[in-house]
Amino acid sequence: MKQIFNPFTPINEYIPDAEPHVFGDRVYIYGSHDKEGGEFFCMLDYVTYSAPVDNLRDWRYEGVIYKASQDPLYPEYRYMYAPDVVKGNDGKYYLYYSLGDTHGASFVMSVAVAASPVGPFEYLGVVKNPDGTPLRDYVIFDPGLLNDNGHIYLYYGFWFNFDENPKYTKEESIKKQMESFRKTREEIESTPGGVQGPVCVELEDDMMTIKQKPKRIFPSVYAGTSFADHQFFEASSMRKIGNKYYFIYSAFTNQELAYATSDYPDRDFKYGGVLVSNGDVYYKGRLPKDRLARTGNTHGSIENINGDWYVFYHRQTRKNEFSRQACAEKIEILEDGRIPQVEMTSCGLNGTPLIAKGEYSAFISCNLTDGNLPHGSFDYECPHLTSKGEDYYATEVHTGTMMGFKYFDFDGVNKIGINYRSGERKPSGTVYIKTDLDGAPIGKIEISDIAEWTWVDTEVEAENGTYPVYFIYQGEGMIDIRDIRFN
Repeated sequence: MKQIFNPFTPINEYIPDAEPHVFGDRVYIYGSHDKEGGEFFCMLDYVTYSAPVDNLRDWRYEGVIYKASQDPLYPEYRYMYAPDVVKGNDGKYYLYYSLGDTHGASFVMSVAVAASPVGPFEYLGVVKNPDGTPLRDYVIFDPGLLNDNGHIYLYYGFWFNFDENPKYTKEESIKKQMESFRKTREEIESTPGGVQGPVCVELEDDMMTIKQKPKRIFPSVYAGTSFADHQFFEASSMRKIGNKYYFIYSAFTNQELAYATSDYPDRDFKYGGVLVSNGDVYYKGRLPKDRLARTGNTHGSIENINGDWYVFYHRQTRKNEFSRQACAEKIEILEDGRIPQVEMTSCGLNGTPLIAKGEYSAFISCNLTDGNLPHGSFDYECPHLTSKGEDYYATEVHTGTMMGFKYFDFDGVNKIGINYRSGERKPSGTVYIKTDLDGAPIGKIEISDIAEWTWVDTEVEAENGTYPVYFIYQGEGMIDIRDIRFN
């Protein structure tokens, strides 16, 4: 039986910032496109993948749908940041994005159009004011679109704690925003509440001209509000569920997708909660210092697919934030409208736990920690996922490192093995295998200095049932782990 894992795209594909949309009988993901081992965010042209709504195990590559070189601002701006796609009232599909450079996004929101969800998209123009000038109000960044019964709403924005950070004077805050957002002093000072934060604007039928000035949908000052510990940062996305509007966003903590709700599309939003964190921070009370995977920026949204709701997000690989991969989890919307936070898993869209038979790549591990994980990019020894050639593996696995997979269906499992080799420092120790971090090991593998990839299996005592599987290294030196297997 075919199975699907996290990441649900091919192991050598990197699509962060994914916006899922159901068009017809397929679900499509539209996101940025990172380069494997890239030097910056969003270095590649847009591609998309799709799957039948009734079979989320069967994703299909749809090819390149739009190239940065199609935009007139290229090559001055060459990186296409997080996009979104909406179906217009004319039946066409509209792609919104901002080109950027290494200093941030451009000052305009660009639009492309296609007759099909998979393109090819053609450049149309920029979002503009009624007088034809480009829209520049607030910070042009990370579009999210909603077709609400014929009303086309565009959401965008960015927030950094310049105004609420005590280390900045008011003058210093203004200068920082002028530099960071390419704004004039007049633009900043003439905008009530400032230019930061998420905003909403309705578009005309041409899908480019705004009907009225954008409106901020969150408070301009977060202190003392429901958003105080989960301020908006970036990644605007909107969904309508029944008569309620759900605004999904990346919080300023920078590792979580959060949501807010309102009865209106453009005002009165209240903080709702965390949907998912790429370190399982906050899940069942977990503190940031106890993150189960390296944290970094995340971006995504939710979608109803064949009657069930899912959250799409991305996770980090390597030692920087430039090679991010798409993941997804099933979520539940309670009767009162709340959405409980879900944990990161390896089985994701599979619908059932993975079968504990055969081989699995270490790249589908959802937990990888030595108990002292960093946030964001780093340059020191720390377990992480990486690749070289055709090898995709966990590296710098040193004493105290735990690599976890969730979840597997055990049925007659009597052996578990790892495919490993020595790391940069000669190893000597033991890999303990557990199905409960607080329980006793069900097996162990003795580690020695082995230069080439080598399979080593051990007998285990495992009851039938659904379990996570953890591999914990204790010893000297370092190892790399490429695969695990069940016999």
